[in-house]
Amino acid sequence: MKRTVYAVLSLLVLTSLLLTACGAPAATVAPAAPAATDAPAAPEPAKATDVPAAVEKTAVIGFTASLTGKLNVESTRQNNGFKLWMDQVNAAGGIKLADGSVLKFTSKFYDDESKTDRVQELYTKLVTEDKADFLLSPYSSGLADASAVIAEQYGKVMITTGAASDGTYKKGYTLVYQAYTPASRYLTGALDALANADANAKKLAIIHENDKFSSDVADKLKTYAEGKGYEIAVYEGYDTGTTDFAPIINKIPADVDAVMGGGHFADGQQFAKAMSEKGIKAKFITLLVAPPEPKFAEIGDAAVGIVGPSQWEPQAAFTPDYGSTGADFIAAYKAAYNEDPSYHAAGGYVAALILQKAIETAGSLDTEAVKAALDATNMVTFFGPIKFDTSAEAHGLQTGHEMIFIQWQKDAAGALAKQVIWPLAGKTADLVYPAR
Repeated sequence: MKRTVYAVLSLLVLTSLLLTACGAPAATVAPAAPAATDAPAAPEPAKATDVPAAVEKTAVIGFTASLTGKLNVESTRQNNGFKLWMDQVNAAGGIKLADGSVLKFTSKFYDDESKTDRVQELYTKLVTEDKADFLLSPYSSGLADASAVIAEQYGKVMITTGAASDGTYKKGYTLVYQAYTPASRYLTGALDALANADANAKKLAIIHENDKFSSDVADKLKTYAEGKGYEIAVYEGYDTGTTDFAPIINKIPADVDAVMGGGHFADGQQFAKAMSEKGIKAKFITLLVAPPEPKFAEIGDAAVGIVGPSQWEPQAAFTPDYGSTGADFIAAYKAAYNEDPSYHAAGGYVAALILQKAIETAGSLDTEAVKAALDATNMVTFFGPIKFDTSAEAHGLQTGHEMIFIQWQKDAAGALAKQVIWPLAGKTADLVYPAR
């Protein structure tokens, strides 16, 4: 009997233990009160979300520059302007593309020695070996014309600057775009300024360098002048590199009203000096390229009265809708190079600025997208309006930009100074007429 009772009791205890292990509620114990503190416990800091840095890309801009040779002065200024632009864009963080990446720029260039026969070889190397994404032209129409062939052949967008000849843009190219006012409109404004000053002036001497750019300008001027009823008393060219201008100056009639023409910096400066030494008394003298350069004043009184066409002048007060103001460009250029910028420097800068705007609009480096953006360009920069012909007959020819004409005059203190004399809306002084 006792064994039976004991077994029953053992079974009851075991059952109770099993029920507890299977989840039967246990007695609840009240938690202890929290200890008093001086301030509530600080919350855990939120974990920072990691934002990935934008992918950085680099575009290579290829070109040649005349580090040596007769085009050195103008080409150096043009190169300075481009480099200033590149330094500024990269320092500002580059260009943001549509895919969220950031584009910065580097350059690759070679000395073309001011020689046409070097250009095509070097531009081919820029594309095939250096893998340039975009191209800028060399300085001068002849060198730019040679480089344009390579740009089109290899399917590279090229902005030409320091190159005004119309002919380059009438060869069926689709990827070459001109920053400068074309040669066909380079000196026609000077003739308009002469007509405004003296309706009776009718006899011209047109004397020009025998290179592509200067010849194109002279041909268009001659056609324009003849259409206005002017007599062309002398129409003659001189070889590139000429330093003795006496034989050609001797052909200028004593009663000529105006001498117009010239070529590039070195010959233009020397031609102006030679005319002064020979006592040429023309009432109006306009020369290409050289007069707007600040260094032109180094010939002293021989510079007085000389008029020159300029693609841009510091006094020009364009209100840009894209890019820096003229004042900002001038200040930055002076800080970088310790000299006043010429229009060649402004041209180098604006060529790159045109490319920058097209890349931003395209949102990529794709050639067709950048080309479409360039075709649609219609903007005002510190350099002036920029727009391109998009017809098959003259694709890429500049249609928005116009020339400014300066004249070297003496200020109240007797120092030489450039003044804008045409167009009248932008003049800073009246034309000194007659000049001599």
